Amino acid sequence: MAYRSLLRVPGAGFFPLGFLARLPYATSALATLVLVQAASGSYAFAGLTAAAQGCANALGGPLSGALADRHGHRLVGTVTALANAVALTGLVAASHTGRASMLIAAALSGLTQPPVGPLVRVHWSRLLRARGRTDLIPTAFSYEATADEISFVAGPAIVGLLTSISPTAPTVAAIVLLVLATLPFALSLADGETEHRESPRSARTPLPRLPLVGLFLAMAAMGTVFGAVQTGVTAYANDSGHPGSAGLLYALFGIGSALAGAACAWLPARFSLLQRYVTFAATLLLGTLTVVVGETHNAVPAAMALAGVTVAPYLISLYALTERLAPADRATAALAILCAGGPLGTATGQALAGYLADSHGSAGAFLVAPIAAAAALLLAVATLLADSAVRPARAR
Repeated sequence: MAYRSLLRVPGAGFFPLGFLARLPYATSALATLVLVQAASGSYAFAGLTAAAQGCANALGGPLSGALADRHGHRLVGTVTALANAVALTGLVAASHTGRASMLIAAALSGLTQPPVGPLVRVHWSRLLRARGRTDLIPTAFSYEATADEISFVAGPAIVGLLTSISPTAPTVAAIVLLVLATLPFALSLADGETEHRESPRSARTPLPRLPLVGLFLAMAAMGTVFGAVQTGVTAYANDSGHPGSAGLLYALFGIGSALAGAACAWLPARFSLLQRYVTFAATLLLGTLTVVVGETHNAVPAAMALAGVTVAPYLISLYALTERLAPADRATAALAILCAGGPLGTATGQALAGYLADSHGSAGAFLVAPIAAAAALLLAVATLLADSAVRPARAR
């Protein structure tokens, strides 16, 4: 019933367009790894290039979010979609030249990545609040997390299928999607959107810095898991003699996550956000350990599907906590800062795992994931302890 009620709010056409709009992001990291590794012959350099792309995304995302809060989602979404298409075209061209040009082009493609996730989540929040349906906000976030994970099933699968044609084909597909899906989606965000735009000189509500830093680091830890797993499956697929299966293996990681994300809409209200955050951080650690064990026992496909179940619930907790603490006039910026932790962590995971893959194969790459997940659990426990210490003080 919750999802049926959600469907009636923006109209059914909003959902397929929103899904297609996020596919370029879902394909970009793995597509860059495949393209650069094929062009350079080095996993380490491919990981470094993807890391440059992720770091640039971590810088560009918050900037795009802040601009969207001031000037509107439609304008920022349109400009970034077009700029990203141009940057990815430059990356394809650079793959035929030298390493330096590939590194620069990858960084530019990360810097211009459209912030679809923050834009659509703020769109949902504003739309539902305007219609007096705040009870549907958790359902909307569960849907968005599910859509994200399905995109990370479809995206790598697309990369895997297109890689068999050419290492360049997945990046070309991302360019086409940016023009035909992300751009129209950005234009649609203005319809019915109740934006609280400000003049450049108006005072803005300050962001809660310390809690936001903690959530940013938590998202970075999740990104590191993603980067390590992406690099690990790429190395595993190449070592097994089936390089095109990398995308399909990584897609399995998203299947369980998508199902778990959809189920989060029915979590009981008494299961608080902070309790969910700690619980799902713990299950994330167990999931990443499953991947390591699966590689050791030659059961990577099953381990990837099982570990994926632990991903979306953790991400939903981070998005919900950020939405709750963000001021209304800084919501896009807050969510963009949170999301920036993802590519930064992915860059770290890709760089570390790429180095280990060159020397120790997929086993070394996969080991990075549980280390990052352990850091995520420590952050979650620290957040819970801090909240427990502050609550009695507030009561007095």
